[in-house]
Amino acid sequence: MLRRRGLPEKSFPSYAYLPGRQPHPVRDPAGHSYNSEAMPLAAGASLDSDIFLWGLDLFNHGYYWEAHEAWEGLWQVADRGAPLRTLFKGLILLSAAGVKIREGKQAAAMRHAGRAATLLRRLNTADHTFERALGMSLPVLAEHAEAAARLPAALQATALGQPQPVFDFILGPRRGERPISSQQNR
Repeated sequence: MLRRRGLPEKSFPSYAYLPGRQPHPVRDPAGHSYNSEAMPLAAGASLDSDIFLWGLDLFNHGYYWEAHEAWEGLWQVADRGAPLRTLFKGLILLSAAGVKIREGKQAAAMRHAGRAATLLRRLNTADHTFERALGMSLPVLAEHAEAAARLPAALQATALGQPQPVFDFILGPRRGERPISSQQNR
């Protein structure tokens, strides 16, 4: 499956973090992002921001903990109760499910994926802004989330820290599209 990049000029971290198996990325001096600001802090929540696109790149290439961190910054600055905040929370939970799948923690993966699906299904998809940004409708993404947790990918043995995509879908705008401003969804 071709996993294109939204920000091809940005280098991926040196490893895909799994809790307890590598140095914590930001708290441990040996962490891949220790004392660095990989992305500037989000001034506002937007689907056309580099931070959102970076989260997509990380997610699509198997850096689930790192995608969670990227999207958490957007979630924190999104207006409380806004659909955009709910979307970011759903993506954060989906990323957490990816981490749990990689760790082999089936029950936790199912819990996170189920919570993500519930949030995604709550969102009104009438204006298609989220669908354009993610490359699929929210109900379809919710179904993918639940299916991935029910039947986790057969993981290949990989070197410690090597990223490993566990979902059979790719998030992001279709080729040639860029997400439109999401300010109306704040």
